[in-house]
Amino acid sequence: MAFVTEEQIQQFHEDGFLVLEEFFTTEECDAMREQIHKIIAKMDVPPHCRTEFSTSEEEQLKAQGSADYFLTSGDKIRFFFEKRVFDEKGDFLVPKEKSINKIGHALHAYDPIFKQITHSSKVQELGRKLALQKPVVVQSMYIFKQPGIGGEVRPHQDATFLYTEPLGRVLGLWIALENATQENSCLWFIPGSHTNGITRRMVRAPPGTIPCTQFVGSEQTYQDSQFIPVPICKGFSQLLNCLFHLSTPEANVGHWSQMVDYELIFLTPSASVHPEETWKQNHYDCISNSASPAIRITVSCGWFPVTPLRGCNS
Repeated sequence: MAFVTEEQIQQFHEDGFLVLEEFFTTEECDAMREQIHKIIAKMDVPPHCRTEFSTSEEEQLKAQGSADYFLTSGDKIRFFFEKRVFDEKGDFLVPKEKSINKIGHALHAYDPIFKQITHSSKVQELGRKLALQKPVVVQSMYIFKQPGIGGEVRPHQDATFLYTEPLGRVLGLWIALENATQENSCLWFIPGSHTNGITRRMVRAPPGTIPCTQFVGSEQTYQDSQFIPVPICKGFSQLLNCLFHLSTPEANVGHWSQMVDYELIFLTPSASVHPEETWKQNHYDCISNSASPAIRITVSCGWFPVTPLRGCNS
């Protein structure tokens, strides 16, 4: 892994994203892929829990906001599926390994391979270079771009879904497990858009409301021409700071693109994480050693233990 320079850190603060070349080795990438294949082989999702994942606002509220399977996934390893992969009975129309959109949201806490990657020395060093104050990992996702059926990820900011006070205390670390090109749905960014703030949030609706989540505020306006593609090679990573990003539908029917997305939230002494209206209200089992006790943030629903990034808790 190339050492992150001060010039790169400055560029990250200006652009809102940074490409980290050869951040993970081929062996580390392959280990994550092999582990996911083992997890999928053991997958057993009841038909009524087979939630189709979407970033379309209307579909998102209908499919995910009304499903406890999604809303209670914050401290679990669960499976979310592409559209049109089930028949009317909820049975698979395609091989199950080709049906998944993503696996989330706590691989970093409960799977030994992903836990090791999350707390690796290179991630710790990156946190120190960014001068993060007590960074904690609150979400991890293994994202698939399925050949032929993989859907578009619409323009969004991660802080719309992972809300902090002050706003925007969310960093995303993307790991490419194979080459991510324009042909197989690399990420596209609007450079500098992280400086415009957050104007839309997905929140929990009042008790008894269906769907269980709703959006408040309105999305910022932008032009498609503002987005630039940022292809990266296997083992490269992309650091994201609340800027607008998207990926296009899978274009190459013969290729299968995979990435892992880790969301890191860092706090200042006056910051709080996950106000009571945020969708992710689950209690966490703290995964840490005695030298790195879990940070607990008090919210109205009770204790919300989170996993500190080891080596960065000064």
